[in-house]
Amino acid sequence: MTDPNPLAAAPVLAHVVRSGFVESVHHVVAVEVAADGSVTRAYGDVTAPMMPRSSNKPMQAVAMLRAGADLDGELLALASASHSGEAFHIEGVRRILADAGLAEQDLQNTPDLPLDERARQVWLQEGRPKRPIAQNCSGKHAAMLAACAAAGWDLETYRDPQHPLQRLMAETIGELAGEPVAATGVDGCGAPVMAIGLAGLARSFGRIAAAPAGGPEARVRDAIRAYPEYLGGTRRDVTALIRGVDGLIAKDGAEAVYAAGLADGRGFAVKVTDGSQRARTPVMAALLRTAGVDAPVLDEVGHVAVLGHGEPVGSVEVHGL
Repeated sequence: MTDPNPLAAAPVLAHVVRSGFVESVHHVVAVEVAADGSVTRAYGDVTAPMMPRSSNKPMQAVAMLRAGADLDGELLALASASHSGEAFHIEGVRRILADAGLAEQDLQNTPDLPLDERARQVWLQEGRPKRPIAQNCSGKHAAMLAACAAAGWDLETYRDPQHPLQRLMAETIGELAGEPVAATGVDGCGAPVMAIGLAGLARSFGRIAAAPAGGPEARVRDAIRAYPEYLGGTRRDVTALIRGVDGLIAKDGAEAVYAAGLADGRGFAVKVTDGSQRARTPVMAALLRTAGVDAPVLDEVGHVAVLGHGEPVGSVEVHGL
């Protein structure tokens, strides 16, 4: 029986090549939108609702600012982050909480270990258990709490989809995406995750990247551009991509989602339908390259090696863009 889900009909855009042999393939939905929001390139159904997961965070950060959160610079980038759990990330989360008169015990995100391997090893060597502050979404949760404190909203129920902050986030995501939120689920960290089309995701990133100075969108853009290590981490591809392309913002998400926006207002988004992260960066790098972006970092983040006996014997290759 044919699967009616649009993800099942996505084209094959990535080949996993081992020793010259195509070992596996990945089906991918991908899109480029123009500065006016119109779709200029589409691979697969880019209008079908999908869950951007953490790629929604820059839009959510815009909503936090609209609610009155007093955030800028590295702390605003951290509000938009899926951070690696390095020491400076943990310290930044504590600063967000302290500035709002809150503490670590107010966080309601899922306890976890740091995402970064080195930071995780240090954490375990020190005998620390999984804690909400170490989990990659703690910056967003701290900032959501700070927004609620600024607006006078209830802190205990901030994760409820009907909470004023979550309703504002849905409204903001829909506005920036140019389409209403199609569904709401529970993200890995326990906060609501809101579904939109992949074209809407790309559109929102183009709008934030090209936003006029002074507004919440521009403040989020400027923070991400100035402090990409707070958005990702010292050893993350999203950090390298932002640093390596002038005017670009980007955000990775779980289940192999990636979104980017350029200063000229163009937006890009990728969803690998099987959720495999290994095809995410090669496809995004190829999408940007074929859109005319010329930067050495695209070769860096776009190369994903296939290993044999610990040595490179192939790579993930992009076809059809």
